Amino acid sequence: MKKFKILFICSYPPRQCGIATFSQDLITSLKKSFGASMDIEVCALENECCNIDDYPTEVSYRIDAREVDSFFKVADRLNEREDIGMVCVQHEFGLFGGEYGSHLVAFLLRLNIPISCVFHTVLPNPDLKRIKVMQALADLSEKLIVLTNRSAEILEKDYSIEKSKLNVIPHGTHIVLWKEKQALKNKYGFQDKMVLSTFGLLSKNKGIETTLRALPKVIDKFPETLYLVLGKTHPEVVKNEGETYRESLMDLVGHLGLNDNVIFINEYLELQILLEYLTLSDIYIFSSKDPNQAVSGTFAYAMSCGNPVISTPIPHSRECLDPSTGILLNGFEDSLELSNAIINLLQQPALRASMGKNAFTKMRAFSWENVALSYSDIFQDYLKKQNPLEFVLPPIKTDHIENMTTDFGILQFSSFDEPDTSFGYTLDDNARALITMLMYYEQHASEKILQLIEIYLDFMAFCQQENGEFYNYVDYSHHFTDQNTEVNLQDSNGRAIWALGYLLSGATQLPEHLVAKAENCFKKAIPNVTNFESPRALGFVLKGLYFYQKNNTDKTYTAIAQKLADELLRIFDISTDNQWEWFEDYLTYANSVLPDALLYAWRITKDHRYREVAEITFDFLLSQYFMKGQIKVVSNDGWFHKRNKRVFYGEQPIEVAYTILSLDLFYKVTHKKKYAQQLHTAFSWFLGNNHLKQIMHNPVNGGCYDGLERENININQGAESSICYLMARLIVEQYPLGTKHAIMPPNIKTWNELGTIKKRKKSSTNKSEAVSEK
Repeated sequence: MKKFKILFICSYPPRQCGIATFSQDLITSLKKSFGASMDIEVCALENECCNIDDYPTEVSYRIDAREVDSFFKVADRLNEREDIGMVCVQHEFGLFGGEYGSHLVAFLLRLNIPISCVFHTVLPNPDLKRIKVMQALADLSEKLIVLTNRSAEILEKDYSIEKSKLNVIPHGTHIVLWKEKQALKNKYGFQDKMVLSTFGLLSKNKGIETTLRALPKVIDKFPETLYLVLGKTHPEVVKNEGETYRESLMDLVGHLGLNDNVIFINEYLELQILLEYLTLSDIYIFSSKDPNQAVSGTFAYAMSCGNPVISTPIPHSRECLDPSTGILLNGFEDSLELSNAIINLLQQPALRASMGKNAFTKMRAFSWENVALSYSDIFQDYLKKQNPLEFVLPPIKTDHIENMTTDFGILQFSSFDEPDTSFGYTLDDNARALITMLMYYEQHASEKILQLIEIYLDFMAFCQQENGEFYNYVDYSHHFTDQNTEVNLQDSNGRAIWALGYLLSGATQLPEHLVAKAENCFKKAIPNVTNFESPRALGFVLKGLYFYQKNNTDKTYTAIAQKLADELLRIFDISTDNQWEWFEDYLTYANSVLPDALLYAWRITKDHRYREVAEITFDFLLSQYFMKGQIKVVSNDGWFHKRNKRVFYGEQPIEVAYTILSLDLFYKVTHKKKYAQQLHTAFSWFLGNNHLKQIMHNPVNGGCYDGLERENININQGAESSICYLMARLIVEQYPLGTKHAIMPPNIKTWNELGTIKKRKKSSTNKSEAVSEK
């Protein structure tokens, strides 16, 4: 089967320019997201100052942008190929030879391959020649991409380009962790400084002199202020002017008496070092003199690192900045206005912190991972149906869970990715963490994971009272809180029994002292379960009883399981009707636990009534969750009552993960490929297959964001979300990625004892016991 590729035409590293860095970041993110299913090549643009020999392997072609014949030669070679689905041009006027880059028009006229063109600069009020060039590029392209809404408006209004052809995809940013500024300041020796920064390849348009002239007034009030100018001079500037601009800036520093307050870091900084400089900064200054600069990657990077920004009013800053994220200046080259803005922020540390957090939150939607998803939507149409894009599973990481775990247990909440001690701990989270780390230990046994398992088990033992019941809420000082007497703890107790039973199912792989502690807790807790009324508590207990009996068959526990399962059947019979095959009149949280529990009850007792209702109710639940190639779980902003219109959005990772857990179980029992296929679809929710088309996991630390809302993602990474994501990630590891040929996961026993079951049919008076195997 022929595989179609995407070819990028752009400047490319090691060439040092903004478009080169942008292109490499985008291509890297596309490859990380889609792997081999997104095959990419690069045609690198060159000129007299960048004759490069050491391009990376993806560079297959080169074009001398000064020579139109060089464009024609590459076009002819590309036309001979049958495996290029689309050519993506990264357009900047200065990159292409000819008047207004007209060599590119000649190239596209020669090329017989679909084109997408990304316009990085869109100038308003163009002259006739510029209009003709841009209209020609638009006519020759199937798709046009711009980086701001303002650019799209200008193309439509000033260039008469059809709105339907335009796609706005913001400039990408790198995901960073919310690090303490002080720790990074200490690392770089700036511990007693208020740090301002600017970065990028230097040229006169950067307007650095405006900031320098603003500094004396600032330093009069805040003498500890330090201004970092990060970046070397632009290679094109060096070629034409040498270092005269940088030298003029250094002379101005001396003239203004700022030698102790300004540092020039004349390097093309490695990404990680650059991000650390930005993170430690107290304020980022963007002082561009060009009112028509459509977009700035430097501006976007600074916001994504949690910087409050003071900026001149270029189109990008007008779209991104508001009073909650920074200060938008009224004009350009106004040192007095800039100095007043800097002083205003330095005088208000709380405001600076709030702006930084808001900027950090806002820019997470524009991460390179999310930008790659938007580009993939465009490319997918030109890769042909033979080559559907498939997500690559992200690496398994436990960094965030380890960071959230103290020597006492896992903390409940985080602020961004930083543990929040003010809410303490819960039994719920530690029970879930115990199950998840046991799953991880089965696949990747290590002493580090075993230590986490022991911490979570010890926490659960701490929460158990003399009567065998568990408390759920513990503050950071290890005291039980009043919440334990104010809320129903049945679900928490059931979840604890599930976790303990799961540990005991793998007893032969674990140290004896852990097994003995878990068994003692389990046996103390079980006598209380016959008083449970919550359906989910019954479900969790049934799961725990099943796992416990994998190694320890006990008729007493089997009888308890049958009693609990019968209660679930009774609840089901009360609520179900021909249109609503469920246990309650509404769908709320942890819904899949209920059919799960009955299937486990069937595995314990072999009573086919349990399996019958398990399949009926699970298929009903899936019919409510899966639509148009996505999973949409019940919103926590409003449960779904069968008599009411369903509320969408407000989706939480725990519900998706529990559904994946159930899909795994039902696939292992029934061997129905639809469950494996839906499992893939459900997990892709974490990878961006959701209504916002944004990733729900943090690829840097392995954490997971707390909620998918209507218009944004809650980027806090609490214990519940991150544990459940890891649980889902460990399950999907066992399954093939492709949806066409879902097969039995490896190392799974075949359940031949299932027997034939006929689907239950209902009448107005009774329900028959006939079921069938699909």
